[in-house]
Amino acid sequence: MQRYLIILGILILIAGVLWPWLSRLPFGRLPGDIVISRPSFKFYFPIVTMLIISLLLTLILRIFRK
Repeated sequence: MQRYLIILGILILIAGVLWPWLSRLPFGRLPGDIVISRPSFKFYFPIVTMLIISLLLTLILRIFRK
């Protein structure tokens, strides 16, 4: 368990360092993501992005568990 937390922390650190380049990827602006914009309000719900990330994480975890 401790090893997984350390790995997770390292991955978050790497994502934070690489954020300027990661933010240019098209994730988060996919067709199907819900965006409601009004003059004083903006609501963003990336449902398709969340589904794709969930699918990728599920596949990765299944590969490493076997």
